[in-house]
Amino acid sequence: MAKKYEHLSDSERRRIERLKTSGWSVRSIARALGRGIGTISEEIQRNKVKGAYDARKAGHKARVRRQYSKQQCLKVTSNRELQIYVEEKLKEEWSPELIAGRIRNIDRHLPRVSAKAIYAFVYSVHGRPFEQFLYSNMVHGKGGPKRGSSTVMDGRTSIEKRPKRVEKRAQFGHFEGDFIESGKDGTGSFLVLAERKTRYPFIRYCLDRSTAAVNEMIFNLLRNIPLESLTLDNDLSFQKHKALSALIDAMVFFCHPYTSSEKGTVENRNRAIRRTVPKKTDLSQVSEETIRMIETKLRNRPMKCLNFRTPQEAWDAEMKKVEQKEKSAIHAVSLRVLKANLECSA
Repeated sequence: MAKKYEHLSDSERRRIERLKTSGWSVRSIARALGRGIGTISEEIQRNKVKGAYDARKAGHKARVRRQYSKQQCLKVTSNRELQIYVEEKLKEEWSPELIAGRIRNIDRHLPRVSAKAIYAFVYSVHGRPFEQFLYSNMVHGKGGPKRGSSTVMDGRTSIEKRPKRVEKRAQFGHFEGDFIESGKDGTGSFLVLAERKTRYPFIRYCLDRSTAAVNEMIFNLLRNIPLESLTLDNDLSFQKHKALSALIDAMVFFCHPYTSSEKGTVENRNRAIRRTVPKKTDLSQVSEETIRMIETKLRNRPMKCLNFRTPQEAWDAEMKKVEQKEKSAIHAVSLRVLKANLECSA
């Protein structure tokens, strides 16, 4: 029967201090105390102060650490406002990491809490009803291959020619697009577009997958947005890519066949959508209200890559910059016109 682990006692810490001061190695100290080498090594490294191991200070540090750890497990339930916030965000399918990061960076009026403490709450008797909202419990095994076939289109522009600033997400207005398919016996698809810098998504139900219908849908979605480029896969619906490029007045780039990772932004949004609309779902049966709910949820869920801002917040900030730039350009033109009129009248 394996020996039950016990925390180091104060007397053991005093022996460690004496033996270490006498020049004993970690291996020798472990052998003398009947402890594992890792236990002694970790004790010295974690609890030393200013490079020196002091038994009294080490014991104090260990006790404080254990006490704080226990408090963390109860921290969510110890503050009613914090508990309500955590429960609401879990229902919205935020991960404990997102909740903790959002509190740390944005919602600072709430007490800080670690992701570990939120997981402890979820797995406690207080948080069991919210365990169902964790990602690992909502997403099941992968489905089969997608239906339909892809094609290599002549004249397409490969993603290799896409500017580096797009890859670095340094510029606003670069989008990725993809389809989510219905189940085997279902009809229709979701067209998903996502802006790379802000991760802001658009979701539309698409019954007609003809190239003309898809091109028109993309144009209607993006016509009032400063669009720089669009990255797609080799789906047959994107076959008339030259017409699409002219329609949206932006470059269209294509990933390599069977390389979905090259448009990871929209693929990430697709996985999030699948939490509400699992694979094998007949998308024709998903109401427009549900689609808008999914879209709003994704737009308002914070992301670690956005420093725990939401895509909506990041999008609004970028659109504000665009508006300010347009106002500055109009103002500059007005000044030039005014100057020209004054010169003519002089």
